[in-house]
Amino acid sequence: MSAPPPALLDPSIFASLEAKLEEETQIRDTLSQLIQRLDRVVATAQGLLSRVHSTPRSRYPQLVSQVEAAVKEEAAIISELNTVASQHPYYKYNQKWTRSMQHAIGTAIYCAWLGGFPPSQTSESESSSPAEIGRLLTLEEVGTIFSVPTNLKDRDAFHITIEEYLLSLVDLTQDLSRLATNSVTLGDFQLPLTISAFVKDLFAGFQLLNLKNDIIRKRADGVKYEVKRVEDIVYDLSLRGLIQRPGAAGDTEMEAAE
Repeated sequence: MSAPPPALLDPSIFASLEAKLEEETQIRDTLSQLIQRLDRVVATAQGLLSRVHSTPRSRYPQLVSQVEAAVKEEAAIISELNTVASQHPYYKYNQKWTRSMQHAIGTAIYCAWLGGFPPSQTSESESSSPAEIGRLLTLEEVGTIFSVPTNLKDRDAFHITIEEYLLSLVDLTQDLSRLATNSVTLGDFQLPLTISAFVKDLFAGFQLLNLKNDIIRKRADGVKYEVKRVEDIVYDLSLRGLIQRPGAAGDTEMEAAE
């Protein structure tokens, strides 16, 4: 009887591949669990932020303190995500969390705009000056809040990207244009002026960027519609005499002197 022909393939090749696939599945499952936890806390922060549309400005500090607490919970989960994700190639798994990170960044930026996270908490400066309405967190300040690096170029590890930050800013303009409308309903006629100046400056900043990413470019182009929406609100308030036009106070003083 002739001997059986030798095996053409080594079975251990597929056994090794199966082990690697199982390892990748475990990694993805671990990341998915962390991201699901993050999404739940982000949803809580977003729910708190939605209350600003029915909250008078005098009560912002109480609301902001609650949002700050929720963002700190986000930071704790992001720290865990950082530990796990940094053990693996960033661009292999980053699509799993980039949307969630964008939303988390958005809650921190919106909270700071409303007066949260004073500069002393987001920089190495010892300044204790209070935060004011309309302050925009920098990319680096966002990284400080979440205790993760930003825009990494020297190593393959978890980080906050410029793209995630920019997309969060686009979302912020949408939230602020809605806030401009609702603040008028609450009788706050000055807040739309602050929002108008801010979104105009933000749109001007986007125009300075040479955006190559199609998604960011399309989303950034949409900011002009939010600018127009807020301008319409300010224009209507001005026509109704509900806000003081620039120079009006000076004109009144001159008339009184005459």
